[in-house]
Amino acid sequence: MNMARAVVMKLSRAYIPQKGKNYGWPLATWGINYSGFKIPEAKGEIVAGTEQPVFYWKDSPAVSGMAFYNSDKFPQWQQKLFIGALKDKDVIVMSVNGDKVTEDGRILTDRGQRIRDVRTGPDGYLYVLTDESSGELLKVSPRN
Repeated sequence: MNMARAVVMKLSRAYIPQKGKNYGWPLATWGINYSGFKIPEAKGEIVAGTEQPVFYWKDSPAVSGMAFYNSDKFPQWQQKLFIGALKDKDVIVMSVNGDKVTEDGRILTDRGQRIRDVRTGPDGYLYVLTDESSGELLKVSPRN
């Protein structure tokens, strides 16, 4: 699983990629450049011949690293997507069923640290890398 991520602010989009599909960038976008200027190639939010996202955030959390959890270590996390959020300073937890997002939650919200990367380790734990001057590598497990 992969996430299409455009260099835009105010919106992030998630797709379930399929070979040969056109996901719109830069013609179809809701966002603007980080400079604040419109994206010159953009034709609008919906452009004929392009796929629509299965999920999007109106205000981008500034998505970064991502992990699809498929370890047996924590069954309650199976088949969930964990996405780092630089701006929102937490980890987004999503469940997807087909082309529908069935869960959109957050973890590590109390830390107040930008999340740079999220990975599943060979031991089944989730590892989260923070993006701070005194950055940390966190070993994460579900709360009981």
